[in-house]
Amino acid sequence: MTQTRQAEQPSHDPQDASRSREAGAKASAIMASGTIVSRVLGFVRSSLLYVAIGSTALVSDVFETANTIPNVIYMLLAGGVFNVVLVPQIIKQAKKADRGADYTSRLITLAAIIIGAFTIAITLLAAPIIEALTLNWSDPKLALGTAFAYWTLPQIFFYGMYAVIGQVLNAHGRFGAYMWAPVANNVVAIGFILFYIATFGAYTAIPDAEQYVEWTSTHTVILAGGHTLGIIIQAIVLFWPLKRLGLGLKPKFGWKGMGLRHTGRIAGFTIVTMTVGNISNLMINRLVTGATEARSQLDDPFEQAAIPGLQALNMGQLITVLPHSVFVLSIATVLFNRLARSMQEDDMDTVRRTTGAGLRTFAVPMMIAVAGVIVLAPTVARLFASSAETAIVSAHAIAQILLLLALGMPLRSAHFYLLRVFYAAENALIPMLVQVGAAALSLTLAYGIAPLVPMESLAHLIALIFTVIHVFQFAATHILVKRHFGDYGSRAVVATYIRTGWAAVVAGVFGAAVLYPLGGYTGGWAMASIINAAIACVIVGVIMVVVYLVACRIFNVTELNEFTDPITTRLRRKLPNKS
Repeated sequence: MTQTRQAEQPSHDPQDASRSREAGAKASAIMASGTIVSRVLGFVRSSLLYVAIGSTALVSDVFETANTIPNVIYMLLAGGVFNVVLVPQIIKQAKKADRGADYTSRLITLAAIIIGAFTIAITLLAAPIIEALTLNWSDPKLALGTAFAYWTLPQIFFYGMYAVIGQVLNAHGRFGAYMWAPVANNVVAIGFILFYIATFGAYTAIPDAEQYVEWTSTHTVILAGGHTLGIIIQAIVLFWPLKRLGLGLKPKFGWKGMGLRHTGRIAGFTIVTMTVGNISNLMINRLVTGATEARSQLDDPFEQAAIPGLQALNMGQLITVLPHSVFVLSIATVLFNRLARSMQEDDMDTVRRTTGAGLRTFAVPMMIAVAGVIVLAPTVARLFASSAETAIVSAHAIAQILLLLALGMPLRSAHFYLLRVFYAAENALIPMLVQVGAAALSLTLAYGIAPLVPMESLAHLIALIFTVIHVFQFAATHILVKRHFGDYGSRAVVATYIRTGWAAVVAGVFGAAVLYPLGGYTGGWAMASIINAAIACVIVGVIMVVVYLVACRIFNVTELNEFTDPITTRLRRKLPNKS
């Protein structure tokens, strides 16, 4: 009996970063750095893309519709299962003598078969999918969207494999590769966009009808094919760290006895959650595509550029989700493993401490991020407004979306993390109820109010609704976490957000005072070009961060040490000891 128990206990992986505070901080830093590099490259990619095809223009919205569908459909089919259901199961299997090798091999094989079949089926349905997910599009728009979709829908399979392999790595405490792999994707995509610009030139502000005439199959292959190749590379690069786990993984068939029935019950709730949530997103995107058709009814390129469409809305969401992706997601990924282990050991005190500590830590980056988005909205938007003569008009259209999304940023991160507490307890029912309720509310608001507003304002309406939904989701998850697991120190959490909020206000005042004379609000130097906007963002951003750090010290934000301590400790180790 003793030998059997010993055989089932794995030797703790020294690289498992979820087991200690120091290792967790190091892992979070690695993930955050990978996310920062990836996001910076992603923003470079987006900026170059808009130089190539415009930001509030016909082709940009059509391409955005087709290129967004693979990610949304993948998340609809399987994304939630991989992200939150499999990790606790893999952690359990890792306690066995083979470190879960047999389970993981069968799991990856099963995932490849299922996602591959879905991808083939959905790609064959490209035309009806585009028609169903757009509003009042003309036949030429539908034809172009379908051509893009045939090239982009195969991304679903590679998104799926990237996600399942990434969660296997995360479950074994190897967090870095999953966050760094998108860097390769962005490098490939940037290369193809540069090739596109070198071949066809940059976008110029012309009416939609002329864009149809000039567009060819070669344009489609370079643009859409290049983006798909980037996703393929993103998935492939994870096979190297997967091999380094030393599990000896190989294709294995036969899934009886894997415990999939238990996992399936949990996954069932998650699949419903993801299905309802992503169908809601697709239906809301469909509303926003109406702005694209409204833009086509105008002849003046400047009037067209002033109407934000799906591209502008998605760009606004990409910008406002950046702090969440860099800081919250990297920290929460480590804390999720800690929560899962605490739940398995029935250590509710640790669960509550970890929950409260995570939320307090998130306040530090999120509140300065909100201030930064509000102050720098026009200048940041200018980075993604193309190089055409209508660029400043497009920038203001995107900036309007940013302002509407900004206030929901901390609430989005807070409710995301609180839902992970339930997933760590293998309770997917509560998240399903919250997300389904949010989806129902968003659809009701969107389709109830949309007929009352002009079509050119649909993107504004949806951005505002998204912020309202984040308020609802946070309120619901806060109440439910307290009811099921007890108070996680909510008063301390609120106090931290108040102190960091005041610090962010101080930083915002300084930032606006610097940006105004640079022409950030008046269409002056800071808005004259992408380079000028980037320089202005760096200058103002650095000043705001410095002021914020000082203000946090003045307002006694002790959570700031969660960020500074790991950095200063590593610096002390590297500096020579003069004594």
